[in-house]
Amino acid sequence: MIQLADRVLAMEESATIAMSKKSRELKSEGKDVISLSLGEPDFFTPDFINTEAVQAIKDNYSKYTPVSGYEDLREAIANKFQRDNGLNYQKENIIVSTGAKQSIINVVMTIVNHGDEVIIPAPYWVSYIEMVKVVEGVPVIVSADIESDFKISSVQLEAAITPKTKLMIFSSPCNPTGSVYTKEELAGLAKVIAKYPQIVVICDEIYEHIRFEGKHESLAQFPEVFDQVVTVNGVSKAWAMTGWRLGYIGASKQIVTACDKVQGQFTSATCSITQRAAIAAVEADPEVLTDMVKAFKNRRDLVLKMLNEIPGVKTNLPKGAFYVFPDISSFFGKSTGDVKINNATDLCMYLLEEALVAVVTGEAFGDNNCIRFSYATSEDILTEALNRIKAALAKLK
Repeated sequence: MIQLADRVLAMEESATIAMSKKSRELKSEGKDVISLSLGEPDFFTPDFINTEAVQAIKDNYSKYTPVSGYEDLREAIANKFQRDNGLNYQKENIIVSTGAKQSIINVVMTIVNHGDEVIIPAPYWVSYIEMVKVVEGVPVIVSADIESDFKISSVQLEAAITPKTKLMIFSSPCNPTGSVYTKEELAGLAKVIAKYPQIVVICDEIYEHIRFEGKHESLAQFPEVFDQVVTVNGVSKAWAMTGWRLGYIGASKQIVTACDKVQGQFTSATCSITQRAAIAAVEADPEVLTDMVKAFKNRRDLVLKMLNEIPGVKTNLPKGAFYVFPDISSFFGKSTGDVKINNATDLCMYLLEEALVAVVTGEAFGDNNCIRFSYATSEDILTEALNRIKAALAKLK
């Protein structure tokens, strides 16, 4: 019998992908399952981006590209950082990868040694923990709850730092909570981080443009930590290009050079056609996304209104992304028939089987009291899903 590597055996399957897989299986059996598990916009890639991809095919952009990406794409990304974020990255500070997920693991691999500690505010995106584990780092979880809008304070951050701390990873707007750090909150974190020049911070900003009030704030805007911050972004979410697979970082030349070395050994560059199309995306005025962002805000408001009508459900007000992360711990210990709800995972399985609605347990994101809904679907579907959930939860006593 083949013995798999310990690193694979220790790795958890992505809970979001696992729930999506389970939903597809039930659908294949003819069941009317509504999946609110995956974080994928239901919009199509804008035509002006598709046009550039078609033109790239006609122009025979079919050869290997530089590992870090085409030079004009990296220059366009540097310009985007300056335009949207006020960040002075040059093209030499940019590396393009096959999705923001690869961007993050590249950095983790270049920074973290065996036994190094990595601070991860919870709730967190499911893959952060597994990325740290696979390079034999030690995740140090700093928890925030719904009362603090799921955001950690500078005091909590400093208390978690030890001589072994090498890296911090967080997102804003956040997956799974939709919470957004303000400029003042980021300034507080930056003040702490600046005291520890050996610490690198990955700031995952993939949901930058899906924000419902104010302007997006980047941690790297603070000069005292600029060289310590790796700003991660991509085209998947705002530009509805999840299948195109393109993410990127802005970082110090030292980190970019190291990521280029790692990427050159594993995947080389991302798809040449995607790169040509991505130039159109990053050069576009974010104002063209206004209608999409408005649609997401309307959906958020609908979901929150319906959730808040369910006794026992507690919500915050997500100000970005397209998720809600309600606290459903009041249902723990309740039951119906032979089904007893002991935790968030039990509740998710109950909702899938009883209501035929797929959501994701908060345990996968580091919060055992919550579940995650993605509202990246139509208002009609969301209304039906929430009505089913309300009916199912009403049966628990």
